[in-house]
Parts: sequence; C-alpha cells; structure tokens
Amino acid sequence: QVQLVESGGGSVQAGGSLRLSCAPSGRTFSNYPMGWFRQIPGKEREYVAAITWDGGNTAYPDSVKGRFTISRGDAVNTIFLQMNDLKPEDTAKYYCGLRNYGSWYYVVKEDYSFWGQGTQVTVFS
Repeated sequence: QVQLVESGGGSVQAGGSLRLSCAPSGRTFSNYPMGWFRQIPGKEREYVAAITWDGGNTAYPDSVKGRFTISRGDAVNTIFLQMNDLKPEDTAKYYCGLRNYGSWYYVVKEDYSFWGQGTQVTVFS
C-alpha cells in the first residue's frame, strides 16, 4: 500500500502561479508512472499531467498544455506540478496518482493504483 500526500494548493488570482508537490508518506523503492488529476464536485476526475517512471516523457491535455509542467524530484516517487497563467476554470481539487507497474505514462484514472487525498486550488478573477 502506498500513501501519497499532496501539498501546495491555495487561492490565487487569475494569471498567477502555484506549484504542487506529491510524495509518498512511507518508503518506496522504485519509481513508477505517476500523474496529476483534478476534480470538481459532481464531475469526473480528469487528467492534467502524466509522467513516465523515469521522467523522460510527459503528457498533457490541450486545456493545460503550455501552462502546466509535471516533473519528478530526486526522491523516489516525488512529483511536482508547476502551474502558470492559472485561469478560474482551473479551480478544482488536485490529486496525484501512482500506478505500481508499467513504465510509460497513463492518462486514464482507472489505470492508477493509489491516490492522495488531494489539495484544493482556487483561482479567482
């Protein structure tokens, strides 16, 4: 069982930036594919960024491409999401996920094995 902890959410004016972090609460021994998703109450969880086990490849939907950047940290299974030029429609609870097998990136929430509790991002105009 892997427990993930997100941090870095908050309230920001449109056009501003935030950097989210995600790390496992216990020791993990190998890097796995990970991703960032977001969810608004009453809506499906949607992917916003995904990264391969080694950080060599990433994926983004058109809605955030060019504004969001996912990266891996030095610590095992630690990832970040740099969010620039935030818009009110980016307001959501952001979750990081980990898939505990495979090597590529994954953009479907059902492909993920573990999730964090989420961190709220609110963008006001």
